Amino acid sequence: MQANIQLDAIDAGILTALSVDSRRSYAEVAGEVGLSTAAVHERVRKMIERGVIERFALRVDPERVGLRFTAFVAIRNDGGAHCRDIAPRLRELPEVLELHSVAGEHDFLAKVRTTHARALEDVLYQIKAIPGVARTTSTVVLNTEFEERPLRLPAFDRVG
Repeated sequence: MQANIQLDAIDAGILTALSVDSRRSYAEVAGEVGLSTAAVHERVRKMIERGVIERFALRVDPERVGLRFTAFVAIRNDGGAHCRDIAPRLRELPEVLELHSVAGEHDFLAKVRTTHARALEDVLYQIKAIPGVARTTSTVVLNTEFEERPLRLPAFDRVG
């Protein structure tokens, strides 16, 4: 596990602004956090170097591109397999958008998006064919109220 990186209130403000819309100009962000554009650019550069900012991403509306079916699939290994052996195989499936190692009755929780129920069935067969997977339990999403919210950053003391 990596150590926490110290951020101040200005860094938190920059991260919050960019996590809502990463296409915002540095000038716009600078106006919100009370710095010059060059200072915001430098802080973003440093946060990228330190790994605080992993990447800038594009958000595609899954419904508009035909991915209308979402399910969460809980996966349990057979006890003989190690999760580190199963995870790379799950990463190979493009329908698996997220994979979380979890504590409890299951070993993984995967977010899966497909075009329809039959496509989910095909993905489930592929998951069950992975050596070491004992069983799956699926929960089909009826409606998504919200997802991919910006991170809520811990409170920071005001700088200055």
